[in-house]
Amino acid sequence: MTGRLAAPVQLAVPFRQFIVKVHGRCNLACTYCYLYEGPDSTWRTRPRRASEDILDRTADRIAEHARTHELAEISLVLHGGEPLLAGTGTLARFTDRVRVRVPDHCAVRPVVQTNATLLTEPRLAALAAAGIRVGVSLDGGTAAHNTRRVDHAGRPSWPAAVRGTRLLAERFPEAYGGILTVVDPTLDPVRTYDSLVELRPPTLDLLLPHGNWSAPPHHLGRYGEWLSAVFDRWWDTGRREAHVRLFEACLALLLGQDAGIEALGLAPFDSVVVETDGTIEQTDALKSAYDGAARTGLDVHRHSFDDALRHPAVADRQAGAAALAGQCRSCPLLRVCGGGHYAHRYRAGHGFRNPSVYCADLQHFIRHVADRLAAVTGKGAP
Repeated sequence: MTGRLAAPVQLAVPFRQFIVKVHGRCNLACTYCYLYEGPDSTWRTRPRRASEDILDRTADRIAEHARTHELAEISLVLHGGEPLLAGTGTLARFTDRVRVRVPDHCAVRPVVQTNATLLTEPRLAALAAAGIRVGVSLDGGTAAHNTRRVDHAGRPSWPAAVRGTRLLAERFPEAYGGILTVVDPTLDPVRTYDSLVELRPPTLDLLLPHGNWSAPPHHLGRYGEWLSAVFDRWWDTGRREAHVRLFEACLALLLGQDAGIEALGLAPFDSVVVETDGTIEQTDALKSAYDGAARTGLDVHRHSFDDALRHPAVADRQAGAAALAGQCRSCPLLRVCGGGHYAHRYRAGHGFRNPSVYCADLQHFIRHVADRLAAVTGKGAP
């Protein structure tokens, strides 16, 4: 959504996660990438990497926001593209700038999100020394799971990615942030989960592919069953092999607690992106909807992050149930589902005030988890 700033309003929830694009290109050319292969083309006109001036100004803006809202901690996500293309020195210096400039009471939790192909022992040592955790993006824990993750010459990325991930797990476990995996319902769910667990991630993020009503994902209707099968494998094991954020969030919401993830619940949106040219945007997932969907018209030189909070699209995402379709507001699963991921609600000509394109899948998954939980607690599922 683009346009003028909204009229002054009382600010709601401040940003607590700052996603900074330190490098705007990737060394891979994954065939399904919504960022570089999707409808949004804004990346083409941006610098390949963020300049020192942009990073310096971004650090100032983050510190300003933390000070204004007396934040106790922030999440600093070093992103791309492939952020390691910027060099570990750049990542460490920028992280140090943010740490030095935020108030003393504000803890900075930095993480770099990488495809793992560039991870080497010296790079991991540098990241660990800088207190930067490493999150890895993989489609699964075997070569067969990652056939669509290729480099620009069409060569498989798996040998380098698994080598880097295993090095991280074995030599630098304190810096291991976890693995992010996009769900592929054509793959065996339990085998996929088991293959990922073998890489020893402390945390596993299972994400639904970014699609919407105008560009629906393939195999729609199979995702709920896939997630339910993995949940059963995770739930029934005698020990927690990994924290699966989607599962733990669903359980927390069913128990009446809060869960701070974008995929479920009604918690206000609190993430913001700074691109390599210093523009302030909403999260990349919106770029799967249409060209320019994440734009705000703001940048770190002329605007604060409070200006971004006033943007009408951000305000809408912080409005909770009031911003949802009537069908969602009347649903008994409202508090748990929360309408699903914002990007998945888009329909051309109708905007984002629709149920998630994954509505049936989410209902299947949530009710399955609720039934498993009810069997333990004795309380009926919603």
